[in-house]
Amino acid sequence: MSGRGRGGGGGGGGGRRRGGGGGRRSDSRPDHSSPAPDQSVNRGGRGGRGRGYGSHDAGGSRPASEFHAPANFPPLSIPSPSASTFPPLASPSPSASTSAASLSREFDKSLTLQSPSSAPVRRQPSDPVRPQPQTPIPRQTQPQPQTPAPRPAQTHPTTPVPSQPQPQASASSSSSSSEQVTEIEVPPSTSKAITFPRRPGFGTLGKKCTVRANHFQVEVEDRDYYHYDGDVTITPEVISKTLNRSIMSQLVELYKVSHLGQRNPAYDGSKSLYTAGPLPFNSKEFVVKLVKGEDEAGPRREREFKVAIKLAAKCDLYQLQQFLRGRQLNAPQEIIQILDVALRASPSANYTVVGRSFFSTRLGPKGVLPEGLEYWRGYYQSLRPTQMGLSLNIDVSARSFYEPILVTEFVAKHVKPQDVSKPMSDKERIMESVKKALKGVKVQLTHREYAKRYKIADVSRQPTNQLMFTPDEGPRISVVQYFRQKYNIVLRYANWPSLQAGSDTKPIYLPMEVCKIVEGQRYTKKLNESQVSVMLRATCQRPNVREENIVAMVKRNNFSQDKLVREDFGIRIKEEPTLVDARVLPPPKLKYHDSGREANVYPNVGQWNMIDKKMVNGGTVQFWTCLNFSYKLRNIETATTICNELVNMCVSKGMQFSPNPLLPIRSANPSQIEEALIGVHDQSMARLASMGQNGKQLQLLIIILPDQSGSYGKIKRICETELGIVSQCCKPANLTRLSKQYFENVALKINVKVGGRNNVLSDAIQRRIPLVSDFPTIIFGADVTHPQPGEDSSPSIAAVVASMDWPEITKYRGLVSAQHHREEIIQDLYKTTVDPQRGVIHGGMIRELLIAFRRSTGYKPHRIIFYRDGVSEGQFNQVLLYEMDAIRKACASLEDGYLPPVTFVVVQKRHHTRFFPTDPRSRDLADRSGNVLPGTVVDTKICHPTEFDFYLNSHAGIQGTSRPTHYHVLFDENKFTADILQMLTNNLCYTYARCTRSVSIVPPAYYAHLAAFRARYYIEGDTSDVGSSSGTRDRNVEVRLLPAVKENVKDVMFYC
Repeated sequence: MSGRGRGGGGGGGGGRRRGGGGGRRSDSRPDHSSPAPDQSVNRGGRGGRGRGYGSHDAGGSRPASEFHAPANFPPLSIPSPSASTFPPLASPSPSASTSAASLSREFDKSLTLQSPSSAPVRRQPSDPVRPQPQTPIPRQTQPQPQTPAPRPAQTHPTTPVPSQPQPQASASSSSSSSEQVTEIEVPPSTSKAITFPRRPGFGTLGKKCTVRANHFQVEVEDRDYYHYDGDVTITPEVISKTLNRSIMSQLVELYKVSHLGQRNPAYDGSKSLYTAGPLPFNSKEFVVKLVKGEDEAGPRREREFKVAIKLAAKCDLYQLQQFLRGRQLNAPQEIIQILDVALRASPSANYTVVGRSFFSTRLGPKGVLPEGLEYWRGYYQSLRPTQMGLSLNIDVSARSFYEPILVTEFVAKHVKPQDVSKPMSDKERIMESVKKALKGVKVQLTHREYAKRYKIADVSRQPTNQLMFTPDEGPRISVVQYFRQKYNIVLRYANWPSLQAGSDTKPIYLPMEVCKIVEGQRYTKKLNESQVSVMLRATCQRPNVREENIVAMVKRNNFSQDKLVREDFGIRIKEEPTLVDARVLPPPKLKYHDSGREANVYPNVGQWNMIDKKMVNGGTVQFWTCLNFSYKLRNIETATTICNELVNMCVSKGMQFSPNPLLPIRSANPSQIEEALIGVHDQSMARLASMGQNGKQLQLLIIILPDQSGSYGKIKRICETELGIVSQCCKPANLTRLSKQYFENVALKINVKVGGRNNVLSDAIQRRIPLVSDFPTIIFGADVTHPQPGEDSSPSIAAVVASMDWPEITKYRGLVSAQHHREEIIQDLYKTTVDPQRGVIHGGMIRELLIAFRRSTGYKPHRIIFYRDGVSEGQFNQVLLYEMDAIRKACASLEDGYLPPVTFVVVQKRHHTRFFPTDPRSRDLADRSGNVLPGTVVDTKICHPTEFDFYLNSHAGIQGTSRPTHYHVLFDENKFTADILQMLTNNLCYTYARCTRSVSIVPPAYYAHLAAFRARYYIEGDTSDVGSSSGTRDRNVEVRLLPAVKENVKDVMFYC
């Protein structure tokens, strides 16, 4: 996942931008604060709980049972913490271990669908009334709903609060099994055994409106389809789908009349062939002769292939119709696949295929990217079952490709001009960079009559003028001599290394200047900042322009005139975007400190500001200093002025910040970062000891980064994993103007890093958030980030964050863990180890965070809400099975029978659904960027036919077209209604710590991504130059552990 575009902008690769658009925010990089039009975030420390909102400072601690509820809010009958048997630290008794094991099995049963007839299916109006099955769900800890108490009348317009079921305290159910848990049991491997929650109804809150979506309705005539699968075998074996399609196209041309019964098959380029109606045979083998393949050299010649076709299955539309009507639980993937392959047949033959997208220079002008790349325009296409029937989701996109230039030109664009004439063998770093950029790229020779092609396997260690080889005929000779004698070519770049094709035992050396990169090869590695910037500028499109381009692309495809689509498979595509009913949810009321002129804020179009406001809980910074690595700002007076401005801003916004640093502000050499940081740590500890402050430590280190990028990861690794220092990094370019808005954004970040809160939801203070405020509720966010393409040896990083303050739900503690490369399931949610003396020891991130919540609030969570980011639809079943099982075991390991109800929601940003206002000029329908308004929610028409999902555009756009976030509920024991979950999710998007605007993704999931991204910095120095490896990776290779984050750093939102 090298680059996930989380913001409101248009296409492009590169880093993950997750925030909304337009307004006051801080730098999108996880720590660097920048001027106003950039993003920001921050996290708090443990310097005092400060729960009283009338207090100016962070406050002290308070009794665990004290909530400061408003006078007119009735107290809740929550059991006293002292009455709980929840063990805060100790490992559970053997009975708890036993319970965890049996709960896993019981959870499996609750998810497993034994037969379609036994599953609860929502009755359709046309269905006959049938008796409902009486078998209860095995885990019965979900309390029964009660009628909520009437709320006092409001004197100020407030956000509508949906009614809610109010759960009671969780019931305990112990297990009688006697076995011990030593490892997580493997859940059932079948993916068809799981059913997800049915939609509890449609949302009703918010202002109703209509938007257009880039979904195009699909109609299919009722006919039989035939699947020839598995035995579509081409001999000799071909791995190129392009060549496979050429072979199959030739087969159809030769045998359509004589052997295929005039059928036009749709072919997926691999093992599956589909027809509308049967072929005249069940099994047959054909011989196809094709003129030379693309990598062949010399005169034209034929290659012979044998193609075996065998009937696999007959399909019709009945199951799809039943699924769309809600009468069948599982989507009939086979028939959807048949129709999808038919729709993709023509573009697959004409354009370059990348996943579900198509690119071509015929689909729009290509553009140049830095360092030897270019971008092609294209479109994404996916067939989806929705409430309105089948829908074709089409979106415009762009993709980076290698520029078809000489390799010498490509290399020259990668190195500095002064390095071009130098021997590259003397430049180890340059040579490795060139090797990494070119490995696996196809080149064609320019000095021969026939443009023979090779795939680059390596770059020679020696320069070309030192390379020797033995030709097929003749004595050993140098490469330079060979080209002079055979081709009368004098190599101009003989001091450069050569490209190497072939094998290590029999290498083929190719001088760079006679090799040209073959056109149409996509660039699979991570784009750098300059490439991303150019790509975004070139492809970013206003919503109205994007919509026009999408409609034009649909008309260009002209599905109605495609004979295979229209006549053979009976598919019709409407060419107008779908009109969808939507609602705009109202923004929440935000609470700031009462000492400011504005204590309450109603955000306007997803944004607000800090003018006349003070942080609701200002943190305390008593011991701090500043370390400057910038040469541009090396003047101590300049650095002192910067620090004074920052301290004054923090104080003006409600923080208690000592005006004098613990140590004098100093400058340091950027080549001696580690020594400088260790020096500051040691001197600060000595200084505190001399002041009689034993046990205290530096609370904040302000760091002015070096002028050249590349040191951030090292600084964070040393501070957070070696020294235990909470730091705030600032880019020197952002400090020179002494912008007050910039310092305001930095102050927001610092406050939450030292334990403060910037704002809270007013409904949270008044305990008016349904299914959150009534009983202690913990909200988790989880994400897994993967290394960039080509880095096959790097681990994936899992991160889990959880709210540590209830009922405020603004502070999140984060944990990170490394796991196997590209492993999506989080492995360390729950784990056990066996100690010879202590026996079974329970651990894992969920367990640790539950204990931390108990310590922080004095309560064990009575309810769990789990937002899981980064999961594709194909992984839903597997992730739910393993991760819900781990959550169950972690809970049961803490207390026998402890089973708080769980709601598991997947958060998806990597999709291609876009919304367009019907009138982009109307401020009632669109924001200033022309995007739909913040709070726009859609749960009809283009959503899942029966399951609980919705799209939410919670942010305002800056530029480009905003991308809504898709939320899909996979498990729900808390019985959320559509309104309650949609309002909760939207309101949480206004609590993001780093900026004064709503963000595009729910903050727990956002924070989890930031934490995982931060952890990758800890190992980036060891893996940044690793190239891709060949062959299959060994899954048994031990994962390199992350350096442990220090406890005092872990206590705060260090990842912000």
